Amino acid sequence: MPWQAGWNRNVLHSPSSGRIICTGLGPGDPDLLSVRADRLIRNARHVAYFRKAGRTGEARRIVSGLLASDVVEHAMEYPVTTELPVDSLAYRNTLATFYDDWTNRLVELAQTQDVVVLCEGDPFFYGSFMHLHIRLQGRVAVEVVPGIPGMVGCWTATGLPITWGDDVLTVLTGTMSEAELVRHMRVADALVVMKTGRNLPKIRSALAAAGRLEAAWLVERGTMPGQQVSRLVDTQDAECPYFAIVLVHGHGRRPEATVEPCL
Repeated sequence: MPWQAGWNRNVLHSPSSGRIICTGLGPGDPDLLSVRADRLIRNARHVAYFRKAGRTGEARRIVSGLLASDVVEHAMEYPVTTELPVDSLAYRNTLATFYDDWTNRLVELAQTQDVVVLCEGDPFFYGSFMHLHIRLQGRVAVEVVPGIPGMVGCWTATGLPITWGDDVLTVLTGTMSEAELVRHMRVADALVVMKTGRNLPKIRSALAAAGRLEAAWLVERGTMPGQQVSRLVDTQDAECPYFAIVLVHGHGRRPEATVEPCL
């Protein structure tokens, strides 16, 4: 059986074994799910999703009303989020153990049945599922259903094209150092900064240093309930949610509409 994209090589799928199917949920609005993801979620017998301890989780919220009444849910609760520095050894070791544990659990479930793993946005674009995916290789059949990345929903919410003509789109993360942010922002045509949240003051400072602050937008909870779209210069740093993205639109070639002379 030849290997196909989206499946683990060296793993054969038989009627008696299951799969891990990760479905991208898009930017947050359930209406923006793909038809394929919608069908898989509605027919799922087992679903797994990441969430912060004590919270419902955004992935679970998106599929509310879609799940079968008898579905078995597996909430994968992060052991740590912002309590430790993301570049610390303790943070990395804690999350590595967490991902190892859930990989083993999912592999065991998939010996006899399909398990649908929910992932906000697109699973392969900064999605937490990538940490499971690399650990699942060679152990079980895996399928990934792409989704609309969250940034797409955010720039659509501004009502403006993010790129024009030959613009190059640069995607950064707010967890980068301010110096690195400034370096990339200075040369970017169009700009997206993800993982904003508590990093917003640093991002604002970097944009100012790069001369891009006046053109920046902040989109909070794009396409979700409570969506807010505003110029960054008109916002405060306090209480910026995790699901927030900073945007700077490109200004490349914009051919003017031609007007035929009236004869």
